[in-house]
Amino acid sequence: MNRTRMLAAVGAAALATSIVGAGAAGAATPKLTASVSDPLVISLKVGTKKVTKLKAGVYTIVVKDQASDHNFHLKGPGVNKSTSVGSKSTTTWKVTLKKGTYTYVCDPHSSFMKGSFTVS
Repeated sequence: MNRTRMLAAVGAAALATSIVGAGAAGAATPKLTASVSDPLVISLKVGTKKVTKLKAGVYTIVVKDQASDHNFHLKGPGVNKSTSVGSKSTTTWKVTLKKGTYTYVCDPHSSFMKGSFTVS
């Protein structure tokens, strides 16, 4: 192999390694969407599907609190996060979900605005 071909082969191998490494290191964090709104609606979805089961790991949750008389409160192993009652907001949480059961509620209406899911 002449020197030019050898340098080209080494350069191509280095480029391939950097692309594979970047893909592995830059794997996307799964995104969930939480929503609370009037009239008395609360949900947690991945895409358009209601969350019922997830695998343990790191997740990004975009929380859309669209009603000033509600909040979104997520509780479970190692997680206790909530938005405020009295204001509307959109916020993003990065959470590590561990094996167990998680619940989400609107605190002022917790007897009927609620949901849960399991993590394995």
